[in-house]
Amino acid sequence: MPEMRFRVRWPDESVSSCYSPSLVIKDFFEVGQSYTVADFVGRSREALTIASNRVKQKYGFACSSAADQLQSIESTAARFKNASEQKVLVLGFDE
Repeated sequence: MPEMRFRVRWPDESVSSCYSPSLVIKDFFEVGQSYTVADFVGRSREALTIASNRVKQKYGFACSSAADQLQSIESTAARFKNASEQKVLVLGFDE
């Protein structure tokens, strides 16, 4: 499966390099686009679940790395839960 990384900038200006086991992430995010933290988490959850399911269909088991990445995204996002309008910027895709 073609795996990839996507880079994002959080509201505090920190940058994360996130993993996806599938290119499906490109269907959910656009480079240069900002998303509210809640929207970013929701899109990440949906995309990484689809990606993990694709791994399961191909190899017979879900992708633990996708689950770990989602947990990391949710953990980072929790730091901004009281700032509903803060944005996460998608910086790029690395294939």
